[in-house]
Amino acid sequence: MTEAFFVPAGDGRFTATPHAAGPWTPEAQHFGPPSALLVRALEQQPADRPTLLARVTIEILGPAPVGTELTVRSALDRPGRSVELLSAELAAAGRTIARASAWRFTTSDSGEVAVGGAAPLPPVADAEPTGWPEGWGGGYLEAMEWLAVRGAPDQPGPASAWVRQRVALVDGEDPTPLQRLFTVADSGNGVSNRLDPRAWWFINSELTVHIQRPPEGEWIGLDAATVVGPHGVGTAHSVLHDTAGQVGFGAQTLLVRPR
Repeated sequence: MTEAFFVPAGDGRFTATPHAAGPWTPEAQHFGPPSALLVRALEQQPADRPTLLARVTIEILGPAPVGTELTVRSALDRPGRSVELLSAELAAAGRTIARASAWRFTTSDSGEVAVGGAAPLPPVADAEPTGWPEGWGGGYLEAMEWLAVRGAPDQPGPASAWVRQRVALVDGEDPTPLQRLFTVADSGNGVSNRLDPRAWWFINSELTVHIQRPPEGEWIGLDAATVVGPHGVGTAHSVLHDTAGQVGFGAQTLLVRPR
């Protein structure tokens, strides 16, 4: 098997490998890799000055298939000197399965006044390998390395974990820092799950990530918690880290219902 989530075919076309398969069914991807593929397309929009994607929202319109050719395209929707709006779209068999919107800002030096970030997570060296709820495994979960910091994905409740990719995003490429971040960010609801996945669905319809800075290094930290409301709606929220501290926030809106 190719050691990547996606095999490129040129002209914005890709095929997902079994590494991208999610925990609910082997025919559909975990949405971490497709989110990162959309970010890759956003990053390829030209800029004539240093910029940073400040907020990216992924709207999930349907399952992302494994083994079926996908097409990705992006556009600059609102150009500007300091603030720009970008979009990207992921499609399979002529059907749009995800859309991304992103605000891209011109960067400046605010290092002297940087404030408000969460305390760094305990170091990677102090974390331990962790498991997943019964019945989950393979695909994406095995293509990533998971180390528990507080709590664990196979124990209900808030949890923190260090995560890194074992395989590339796109075959033949090294993932960028933001691609690494988005490959992990869609896992907040899984890491901090509160319900037995054998009895309940808790599937996200979107992912929104606010970014303060690009992460450094291979390890991405998730400090995640899930809230389940009384009407079949929940929210998973995560503070996203690298080994130096906070890099952003992630949030997912969840559909919660019995299986």
